[in-house]
Amino acid sequence: MAAVDLVYRLYERRLERELADQPLPRHVGVILDGNRRYARERGLPDATHGHRAGAERIPVFLDWCWQLGIPYVTLWLLSTENLARDDEEVSGLLDIIVDTVEKIAEHPTTVQRQLRVTAVGALDLLPEPVRHQLKQACEATATHTGFHLQVAVGYGGRQEITDALRSLLLEKADEGWELADVAASLDPEEIGDHLYTTGFPDPDLIIRTSGEVRLSGFLLWQSAHSEFHFADPYWPEFRRIDFLRALRDYQRRVRRFGR
Repeated sequence: MAAVDLVYRLYERRLERELADQPLPRHVGVILDGNRRYARERGLPDATHGHRAGAERIPVFLDWCWQLGIPYVTLWLLSTENLARDDEEVSGLLDIIVDTVEKIAEHPTTVQRQLRVTAVGALDLLPEPVRHQLKQACEATATHTGFHLQVAVGYGGRQEITDALRSLLLEKADEGWELADVAASLDPEEIGDHLYTTGFPDPDLIIRTSGEVRLSGFLLWQSAHSEFHFADPYWPEFRRIDFLRALRDYQRRVRRFGR
């Protein structure tokens, strides 16, 4: 085992050297997938144990991003579709999410790093106590400006775009606009200003764990020019070496931004 660990450490250092000479993504989004399968394949009592193992990986991942100088991170913790399920697993997962976000907000390194936490999604669909606790945790970091974490809770890309258009139309109606005039003047920037993630740059790199090769609606609007990396390990087993490989893959791409 010691020999295996040594080989991994040497490989990790080699990857770090390869990454040193090229730009890293400014914003990394992650679809944290595989918690249920992790629990099932290891004979754990239920999926909640997998979600807890996944939650323990989040502060570790944030450490990696901080060490590498990646200032923006978005983590998809719960989808709108999952939130629609009224079952014990979702209730347990919401408790884990709140506990994780509160611990991050209260951790001493949060002040040192000036980490700001924001929650995005259809937050009005969350149970009121969950919404209140997330709001308090985010408010505790609201003045920080050095390192930025978005947690997507009750998030769905289609729902986000629908809500953005609804917000835009209601705003224009309040200003006295006619619908035909709104349609004639509509542009992507204006829609973007009404997304949940307003103020965050679009993601440069999106990673999905567990071997699934799809976005499932994650940051549909914002990912128009993103690079994608699909990693095989389940999220609780996602290692720093897997992250470095994703970054190396990103650096090898030629980004054209639709041109």
